[in-house]
Amino acid sequence: MTGQTTVRHTAPPDVRRDRPTAVPERTGAPVAEGEARLVTGEPGCGRSRFLDRAARAFTAGPVVYVRADPDSATVPHAGLRALLRLSAEPRAHRPAVPPPDGLDGLDGPSADAALRSALRAARADGPLLVCVDDAHLWDPASRAALGRLGRDPRAAGAVSLLLTAPGHRPVDPEFAGIPPLRLDPLTAAASAALLDEESGGSVDRGVRDDLVAEAEGNPALLLALLRSLTPAQLRGRAPLPRPPADAEILTGLVGGCLSALTAEEDQVLLTAAAAVREAEDDSAAVAPVRRALARLTGGAPAARLDPPPELLVLSDGRLRFRSALVRRALYARAGERERRAAHRALAAQEAGLPGLLHRAWAVPADATTVADGAAAALATRLAAAAADPAVPASPRLRCAALARAADLTGDGRDRARHRLAAAQQALLAGQPHRALRLLDAVRTGAPGAELRGRAELLRGAALLRDGPVDEARATLLLAKSLLAAHAPAAALAATLGAADAAWAAGDVPGCLEALAEGRGEQGRDGLSGTPAGPGADTPAGTGAGAAGPAASLPSGDDVLREHRRGMLALLERRFEAAVRSLRRVVDGAAPGDRVETLLRAAAAALLMGDLVGARGAATAALVAARTQGEAAALGPALEYLAYTELRAGRHGLARTHAEEGLRAAHRAGQRNTAAHHHAAQALAASIDGDADAVARHVRHAQEISLRHGLAQAATLAEWALARVDLGEGRPAEAADRLGPLVRPGPGRGHFAVWMLAVPCFVEAAARAGRGGSAGPVVEEFAEWARFGADPQAPAQLLRCRALLAPPDRADGLYESALALHETAGGDFERARTEFLYGQWLRRRRRLREARDRLGAALVGFERCGARAWAAQARAELRANGTSAGGARAGDLSALTPQQLRIVHHVAGGATNREIAQALTVSTRTVDYHLRKVFAALGVRSRVELARLVEQTEKTPAHP
Repeated sequence: MTGQTTVRHTAPPDVRRDRPTAVPERTGAPVAEGEARLVTGEPGCGRSRFLDRAARAFTAGPVVYVRADPDSATVPHAGLRALLRLSAEPRAHRPAVPPPDGLDGLDGPSADAALRSALRAARADGPLLVCVDDAHLWDPASRAALGRLGRDPRAAGAVSLLLTAPGHRPVDPEFAGIPPLRLDPLTAAASAALLDEESGGSVDRGVRDDLVAEAEGNPALLLALLRSLTPAQLRGRAPLPRPPADAEILTGLVGGCLSALTAEEDQVLLTAAAAVREAEDDSAAVAPVRRALARLTGGAPAARLDPPPELLVLSDGRLRFRSALVRRALYARAGERERRAAHRALAAQEAGLPGLLHRAWAVPADATTVADGAAAALATRLAAAAADPAVPASPRLRCAALARAADLTGDGRDRARHRLAAAQQALLAGQPHRALRLLDAVRTGAPGAELRGRAELLRGAALLRDGPVDEARATLLLAKSLLAAHAPAAALAATLGAADAAWAAGDVPGCLEALAEGRGEQGRDGLSGTPAGPGADTPAGTGAGAAGPAASLPSGDDVLREHRRGMLALLERRFEAAVRSLRRVVDGAAPGDRVETLLRAAAAALLMGDLVGARGAATAALVAARTQGEAAALGPALEYLAYTELRAGRHGLARTHAEEGLRAAHRAGQRNTAAHHHAAQALAASIDGDADAVARHVRHAQEISLRHGLAQAATLAEWALARVDLGEGRPAEAADRLGPLVRPGPGRGHFAVWMLAVPCFVEAAARAGRGGSAGPVVEEFAEWARFGADPQAPAQLLRCRALLAPPDRADGLYESALALHETAGGDFERARTEFLYGQWLRRRRRLREARDRLGAALVGFERCGARAWAAQARAELRANGTSAGGARAGDLSALTPQQLRIVHHVAGGATNREIAQALTVSTRTVDYHLRKVFAALGVRSRVELARLVEQTEKTPAHP
């Protein structure tokens, strides 16, 4: 009846090893208890693998897993019969439902009742997960019953439901109303990991990058490409076919959805595919496509735009393919003559750069390899239009136009210039792999020193975003040496980029050397359009770096020169000179400036601790990047915003920026930028008290940092782990983790980060009884506080001194620190000082004063979402004799109903696993609530908790 049907009652012990790179990574359970999800996505996106992983990961109860059989799609109730049979098999007794073969005469309500009864019996007393793969292939009656269950899964008890159906076709009416869960494409890193896993790491790095770019995140296409290559091609010893994804591979993946098309439908879809080939949003206006079809068919009735709705969507005057893979297959399977005809018809309807590009794609293939005067003239016009800033076009469209102009150009030097300009636009569009391949072509063309220098400048910019930063630094220094005699301003940009790379690696001597080499470079040059956005590992997020290499300036080279001077003065501890130069950079920027200028201003503002200026410049850069289609600048701009809000104490907003920035970095292939967004999310989550999220983001940040030498992101991630320890009341562990980062020595953390972590270390050391080890770093921190780059530093310095001071001085230092917090702002840092002061007062039995300070700390922590610290404040209040609401310490009435249930199970001697099974939750949930209970009641062990429960139950209630 079905293709593959299985039932699992327990997940295998190696569930987490089920090839997690084969589908897009997702955190948390895909479906909650008593809920349903319809898992969709492109053909080949990994729906079946995702469902299999979800089934393996489900440990709370039995799993019923059914894979539909296409041959049974016309057999009434075939799918439902298979599901009922599988639901009955695990039990010693069969559920009270009609035999599967007797379902054909049932109406809808009877079939629903049979299904729900079977599922209740299958789940026994615990939850049940039902997985139906390719549910759209079930017969109509079974789909209807399954859809009704999906809209109300709680009717069958604690049943969770996961269905899969393709996302390149309309949702079946039977499944309407079931919340969708769409699988996104794999990130570049996940795609590369999948290739390494499948090939045992034997694929050449360059070939792997080519395959990852060609697959565009589709796992099935990626594996099909891998299997289509010869061993010599996989090792980089033979050229890859062009294109790697040929028509046979693409049409094989999309299945039979193209086989039933009529000739008229084929023509409509091919014309639409040609129209959106390089569109920024993968859509095109309906009107020119309609006119192009009329031209192709001579005005025949078939020219009306009436495409198959399962493939193409028309909305608000625009058309869009439901699936990018289907669009690629349609375009690839058409003959060259048909494709050229479609582009020629579209060229007659489109004006400006899109029309010229369609004309260029209509040029015969042989015109790109032989001298052709008409093709060369078209290439000149195309390149000129693409380079004209007055022509409205996205970087992606400009890149396509310049690359095509290079193909149609016979002159080697002009071809190299066009490819170089195309690479610039590819970087702006967030297509680093495309940029690197264009730069490879420039290098093989034997250009002169200037063109090669500009190519190396762009290569270094790409490596800063996604590559080893030591390699980026060497590349940029090479660019500087090649450009020094020909383009001084571009050489200065390369110098700054090399300094950025050294900064990211934590290499102070390398940073000073690069900056000093640029001192004598002045002048301007004519290269326009080269991105100056942050290198993939820009340090400015922590107030410690510049925005990355730029090959052009908005109004000269003053921005780069002043930024270089400011960075150099800062590293040489000439703080007043540093502020003067950096202030000029910030004050010279305004909304409406070019993206790179605004990013430089945001970086300079963070270096000075000007959070208002940093927020304004980064926000303006984000708006400009979105407006101008510069996808490469989105991740860096959001990185600045995330770190700005972290330093301002607005951790929830910082987390939001970092989440969005991480998505932008993944889309643009910027793993180094992604590492910083992971670090920012880890720092924010360490305040929220989300230890699982901290661990997850730290792992990702450290993986990238280790591979690419990102000392700064690694230090930030380590700091986040220490803040978790400190927030959960483990000061000794926090001091052990932070000590090597902040104390002098070879293991010291990144120079732009360790100073920010000093207050955490001093607090941890003092609370762990190791205050003597913190004295030397406090004096170094005092110098940092005098610089004024961190508004919180003066108050933090006094707090650190109070923690280490004798009792007769600590009181006044705490009071002075709180006075400085009034002017510095920031709920979190002020609340930390209030908390430590209140703790100090309580231990000296000044209980009324302690209550006031601890209460203020609790309010501050709750206001900024610092849940772990808030729990500590409540525990201190209870130790002081009152709870946050005025109740006595140890008052069980302050707990939530779920926490009370867990407490009574603990008092009865149950383990966390036994509690989880009794309450139908995960052991992680039990552990989370138990930590909160310990903090709220001021107990430190299960024995103390059981004793408290016993005492509470013996104590009569007050009347």
